[in-house]
Amino acid sequence: MEALQGLVEGINGVVWGPLMLLLLLGVGLYLQIGLKGMPVRNIGRAFALLWQGRAPGEKDSGEISSFNALMTSLSATIGTGNIAGVATAIALGGPGAVFWMWMTALVGMATKYAEAVCAVRYRERDDQGKFVGGPMYYIKNGLGKRYAWLGVMFALFGTLASFGIGNTVQANSVADALSTSFNIPTWVTGLIIMVLAGAVILGGIQRISSVAGRLVPFMAVAYLLAGLVVLAINYAAIPEALWLIIKHAFTPISAAGGFAGAAVAAAIRFGVARGVFSNEAGLGSAPIAHAAAQTNSPIRQGMVAMLGTFIDTIVVCSITALAIVTSGQWLEGDSGASLTSLAFRTALPGPGDYIVAIALAIFAFTTILGWSYYGERCFQYLFGSRATRFYRIAFVLAIPVGAMAHLDFIWLLADTFNALMAIPNLIALALLSPVVFKLTREHFAGEAQTLDHR
Repeated sequence: MEALQGLVEGINGVVWGPLMLLLLLGVGLYLQIGLKGMPVRNIGRAFALLWQGRAPGEKDSGEISSFNALMTSLSATIGTGNIAGVATAIALGGPGAVFWMWMTALVGMATKYAEAVCAVRYRERDDQGKFVGGPMYYIKNGLGKRYAWLGVMFALFGTLASFGIGNTVQANSVADALSTSFNIPTWVTGLIIMVLAGAVILGGIQRISSVAGRLVPFMAVAYLLAGLVVLAINYAAIPEALWLIIKHAFTPISAAGGFAGAAVAAAIRFGVARGVFSNEAGLGSAPIAHAAAQTNSPIRQGMVAMLGTFIDTIVVCSITALAIVTSGQWLEGDSGASLTSLAFRTALPGPGDYIVAIALAIFAFTTILGWSYYGERCFQYLFGSRATRFYRIAFVLAIPVGAMAHLDFIWLLADTFNALMAIPNLIALALLSPVVFKLTREHFAGEAQTLDHR
């Protein structure tokens, strides 16, 4: 077992090492430049499209509304990374890591846009007449038989990752948080999550998207309001916190208190890694949900999709980061969710702990819902649509096991498979980028002509 763990640790060090982070940033930057900054320049318009996408047009094809497609994506994206991941980045890389999380998000918007454009452009109907898509399909339909093995590898890694990062480790995070804050036994939490998640997951994408469309906006707004209360209490420290974030993105920070200090390389590494872990830009998971959207426009769905990265990292992660840095508790040596709890508790003695515990529980629960769909579509690609019922049952039964188990090795394995998903996806995005650029140019040129005629 020790030899296996050592092997996985070695692979993890490579797939989450500097080369992978450069690949993620490099492809995102290449797409952002190729799109001439369109994702960043059109954030306001993207929010307008999101609002319009609550109800599909009469001629739009797909399974769920554009709005619910984004909510399904966000249900999987907004999770433990927004609470524990941000805190870990600051604990290991210092406040400067937050700056690099922001940079990752800005280039990641172009990546997420390209993923959704390809997902809608190359999606297909399964044998039940439902739209399916994602990296494995745009590899198969966009790149041809020569690259078919890449699609299989993505689907395999996606299936395995769904049981880890999208299931057992999420259930474990909820069980641990509720046990610490409310003394609820882990087995009770596991069974409750299994029943609640099972009732949603067994209903398929329509039920998952419907629950996500209601729960995700509520949980995000509630957490943001709680975070803004913390920042209002710590308002005097906000200018200094922003200065620390910018300053230590480019200069090392010395050890102080329980903080061990961090070089610039550490700020970049942990900021980028935790940013990608949180918003999933480049991993190829989100386009699986966007492929089911009721739309006939890959470009419009791409613009809606890129908001996932903006909302997750620029908005939600920033609230967590500023709450931690303004509190000063990042100097005490804590990490993960306990550091976020400490920051909220400092500003809000009493309810602070409970706010973080409840937020973590809801975030992790919705992550389980979103990743169940991702894993199911990957499993379907490998074994056919008839096999999906077995996947759903196995996925639901794994939840209580994860809640009660010690998951250090599973965390490591899941993190590794999560990164391995990105490799075939990034290769496909780079090769299909001319298609993305062409479709984008044609779309905006067509809109310009329409305006001229008016």
